[in-house]
Amino acid sequence: MAKSQWSFKTAVELSSALADRKVSAVELAEDAISRIERHDVKINAICVRDFERGLAAARAADAELTRGVKKPLLGIPMTVKESFNIAGLPTTWGIPAQKDFTPTEDALPIIRVKDAGGVILGKTNVPLGLGDWQSYNEIYGTTNNPFDLSRTPGGSSGGSSAALAAGYGALSLGSDIGGSLRVPAFHCGIYAHKPTFDLVAMRGHTPPPLPPLPSTRDLSVIGPMARCAADLSLLLDVMAGPDPLEAGKAYHLALPPPRHTEMKNFRVLLIDTDPVMPTGSVVRGTLETLAGNLGKAGVKIDRSSPLLPDFAASSRLYMRMLMSFLAASFTAESYIGAKAAAAALSVEDNSLGAERLRGIALSHRDWLMADGGRSRLRAQWRELFKTYDAVICPIMPTPAYPHDHLEDQEKRRIRIDGKDYVYPDQLSWPGIATLPGLPSTALPTGFSPDGLPVGVQIVGPWLEDRTPLKLAELIEREFGGFKPPPMFDD
Repeated sequence: MAKSQWSFKTAVELSSALADRKVSAVELAEDAISRIERHDVKINAICVRDFERGLAAARAADAELTRGVKKPLLGIPMTVKESFNIAGLPTTWGIPAQKDFTPTEDALPIIRVKDAGGVILGKTNVPLGLGDWQSYNEIYGTTNNPFDLSRTPGGSSGGSSAALAAGYGALSLGSDIGGSLRVPAFHCGIYAHKPTFDLVAMRGHTPPPLPPLPSTRDLSVIGPMARCAADLSLLLDVMAGPDPLEAGKAYHLALPPPRHTEMKNFRVLLIDTDPVMPTGSVVRGTLETLAGNLGKAGVKIDRSSPLLPDFAASSRLYMRMLMSFLAASFTAESYIGAKAAAAALSVEDNSLGAERLRGIALSHRDWLMADGGRSRLRAQWRELFKTYDAVICPIMPTPAYPHDHLEDQEKRRIRIDGKDYVYPDQLSWPGIATLPGLPSTALPTGFSPDGLPVGVQIVGPWLEDRTPLKLAELIEREFGGFKPPPMFDD
């Protein structure tokens, strides 16, 4: 089949083509559907297909385009992470007991996307309970990385990252509590943005069978995924804002503009590794190359600063607070066992694994003490951002690794330059932005010697999401961005 000229275009490019009548929304939807039908038997990114309703939405978009209607996403084909409620489609979070749960109403972000004219073609695969950097479950099977089918696409938004890399629409929605937007973006060579905490209302991104009530799940956010930085801003603007059932009754969103619009005016702190979780030579190399390019473009770069919060201390705090939140969904048996294991820990054991165990057993008093530590951490970051506009750092220590489905993740290992490290300790790098709730934009920067994508994250100031997004856009414009996997030359 001849290669389509539209499959890997950005949403911005597709919007322009639709407005100029160079293509119809139905043609774009059919193109994406055709790709899914040809390629997804190998990748398994789309776990729930919704082609009939997607084509109906595309026909409605074409009718609106004919009438001159203007909407931000009008006619743009896209996918959505399985964990978002869409009326009439299953929402399982990969949990076998919930395989038949079907919500009756759309999540608030889905409502906003549909109101903006987005054409949703299906839902993308996730790991069990959204709790892994791989994307597999008993209901839908394993999602593979389009750059190497033997490797993970990342998680928990791995189906979305794989779908974007494979050309299954221009946009997708994901979520992030442990890097679940940024890690898949890194492993599949695409873009993602973890917004400032609570910038995007999450109603309807709810573990089944819980009702879709307004809530802020501690540390967790939802955000956009795309094949270019400008598309992230486009989708974020559609989704962002308070829930009209609660804060939206009194508040409206007015994000400040980016601090700068030219690369030469940015002041950046660049970090490439840390003893808490060392990065591999490939990741350090891409950061070194980026630092050189940014320096030549006039960016003011520092490689260290006393203003940067202590990475070891904040990583330990993040492990405790993350697991305290996640433990609320543990079975009684698992929770009791974890509490017993935590009680048996030596007081001298400050490993990240020990902190995760302690987090599971946190009392409310201990959690409040930890939350106070988080408030102090946010104050440190505020001070840092008086000097710097952004912090550029790793997302993960290595490119995508082979599938590893060992059930106990604490027993898995990740190999970094020939040495094994505890798999969940990789949380440290995503956690640098998650714990203080800061915005972070993931962007691709190149490839490893064996052809696997690599990238970085740009962490920005609280509620200044447009600053890391703008810097990502400038970097993309200057040095290039997404490149399709070689297997998709058709």
